[in-house]
Amino acid sequence: MSDVTPEALIDAARLAASHAHAPYSRFAVGAAVLLADGSVVTGTNFENASYGLSLCAETVALATANAQGRLRDVVAIGVVGGAITDAGLAGDAPVRPCGRCRQILNEAAQLGTGDLAIHCASGDGNTLETHRLSDLLPHAFGPADLGIG
Repeated sequence: MSDVTPEALIDAARLAASHAHAPYSRFAVGAAVLLADGSVVTGTNFENASYGLSLCAETVALATANAQGRLRDVVAIGVVGGAITDAGLAGDAPVRPCGRCRQILNEAAQLGTGDLAIHCASGDGNTLETHRLSDLLPHAFGPADLGIG
């Protein structure tokens, strides 16, 4: 396993969030995916004027890991988000992956470790909570249900 701490993942996610393309919501989200060898892949939300075409930070980070042939190596993810202000991100509630992202995370989990740690932080940096994907998405449908994995 890796020496990368939840706080280090959140720091990487916070840096990614600073590059968010969020001109419509003004809400930036960053994600940092930890791979089995200790490397980290990041992603940020990418909004579109046609709102349904927007991409979540977690999906971008996982797609990047997949493009590197590393989807099965995902062991954890850090997620941070908040309102964009001149001082950085604001907000005191931890940001958790949406339902779509939980399903995308489940794909990686079922192909790899079977479950993932999800570290969620608030925009202001004062709150950090950790969940297991299996707690956030119980009875998930995935590759194993199709006989793949």
